[in-house]
Amino acid sequence: MAMRISPLNKRRWQLFRQNRRGFVSFWLFMVLFLISIFAPFIANDRPILVSYKGEWLYPTFVDYPEAKFGGFLARTDFRDPVNQEEIEANGWMVWPPIRYSYNTVNNELPRPAPSPPAFELTREQACAKYPQGVNDPNCVFGNLNWLGTDDQGRDVVARLIYGFRISVAFGLILTVISSLIGMAAGAVQGYFGGWTDLLFQRFIEIWTSMPSLYLLIILAAFITPTFWILLFIQILFSWTSIVGLVRAEFLRARNFEYVRAARALGLSDARIMFKHLLPNAVVSTITFMPFIVAGSVTVLTSLDFLGFGLPPGSPSLGELIAQGKNNLQAPWLAITGFLVVSIMLSLLVFIGEAVRDSLDPRKTFA
Repeated sequence: MAMRISPLNKRRWQLFRQNRRGFVSFWLFMVLFLISIFAPFIANDRPILVSYKGEWLYPTFVDYPEAKFGGFLARTDFRDPVNQEEIEANGWMVWPPIRYSYNTVNNELPRPAPSPPAFELTREQACAKYPQGVNDPNCVFGNLNWLGTDDQGRDVVARLIYGFRISVAFGLILTVISSLIGMAAGAVQGYFGGWTDLLFQRFIEIWTSMPSLYLLIILAAFITPTFWILLFIQILFSWTSIVGLVRAEFLRARNFEYVRAARALGLSDARIMFKHLLPNAVVSTITFMPFIVAGSVTVLTSLDFLGFGLPPGSPSLGELIAQGKNNLQAPWLAITGFLVVSIMLSLLVFIGEAVRDSLDPRKTFA
């Protein structure tokens, strides 16, 4: 059964496509996010697929002991030349395009860490660590650090891909949960009004006056912040950002004729709120969601830059920028981190502008 699109939604989609900057930004952002979702298949220090003595192995998902390949370690290092020769002698491997994960340390750098990008080196310099130099079969695209390494010898491209995924996931989860809480709170305030609205407003004023950054600093002194702890703390303070918008929509519409008619027909308050009034508030709320995502990404990047974000070693855009500040002799770190964050935020802002235009009933086709 074919899905039917209402004329209103068709008009909104056409208006969204009309904003070329926002439309292109949307698809570009989706491509980048899709690449980051499949990061283990793009940047990893393990093969995607291994055929060894007629057996199919999946190192991306399963940890195999080195005893399987004639070694003695509890976990196989597939970057070890001995293991590679053993596997290639009895089968073959399919490697991802980048043979580094976000935490893989390259101990054979052509220069001390932070090592410069591969395009700043000659082919001979980049392949000098291999026994046969430029003729060595292991000196391939995936083994080169194309954007250099950080001060611990980890590949910058791999950390960017994984860091992008964490930042976007953090922003999307935070936006969805905080928007649901904010819409519910604003709906209750605007629909019932009176003392409910008054007391809720005073509570929000007191709640928003609490310094969330100081709370994170105090918390970091007792426990190591994780992704979920940071997300929980940010949700506690971010849900208030759209309460005022939803509250205004409910205050405006609660005395409309169709709402009075619904009350006269005996519909419950909950049914009136979520079936008749909430759809109008959702439209205006969706307009702000891309901007909330951008703000969430900025918060996580700032916390990581200050050292109060994700645990040490986690792939983080803010931590990469902090490394650039601490290693001025390696400008590629700060430049790369700044460009990725600025491009990500610009795409989100352009998408938000396109969504705003598509939901504006006064907007006409060009």
